[in-house]
Amino acid sequence: MTETDDIIEHLAEDLKPVPRNALRRRFTLGIVPAMGFSLLLMLIILGLRIDMPDVLMLPVFWIKSAYNALIAVAAFIAVYRLSRPDGSEGGFFGLLALIFAAMAVVAAIQLLMAPVGTYRLLILGSSALHCPLLIFGFAIPIYAGTVWALRRAAPVDLRLTGFIAGIAAGAAGAWVYSWFCTENGMPFVLIWYTFGILITGALGAVAGPRLLRW
Repeated sequence: MTETDDIIEHLAEDLKPVPRNALRRRFTLGIVPAMGFSLLLMLIILGLRIDMPDVLMLPVFWIKSAYNALIAVAAFIAVYRLSRPDGSEGGFFGLLALIFAAMAVVAAIQLLMAPVGTYRLLILGSSALHCPLLIFGFAIPIYAGTVWALRRAAPVDLRLTGFIAGIAAGAAGAWVYSWFCTENGMPFVLIWYTFGILITGALGAVAGPRLLRW
């Protein structure tokens, strides 16, 4: 046996098999508590919208919630796939475009059915300036939890993984924020919620190569 064989055998003798579904559990432990913390933060700082019992009966509320939830789920699945060396985004961007297009159709229908005088309210609402920033703020704990999970994984494209992780966290943060937000305009959601999600995605793209290096 050569010296190289001795070194390899010595390095391998303490190796232990990785438990099955270890990565999935890691993602669950990183993301679910972070989501809970973000939701708790929203409840403490902002609280639920005061007309919540009534707004639960409105389709626009559930469309707004579904828009953010669908992006978050699609992005988290893509991040999970990218966390492996042989992983890919798995058609995430096509699905993202489809979700965005569906929301754009809903926004256009709402505008077409509304009086012209309400367009400003439907597009800008009363919170356009701070909505994306609040989404970004509630996304940060979720992004941190996602990065924590990825630190034990082995993604190859760190910038892409970071970007989609940011999109996932941004959409999850937007979903959390939607329980406070009083805006019922679908054009508002399409523009300003999406902007908040993209800000978090941009953070992920910049931070990914630094935070996810292995």
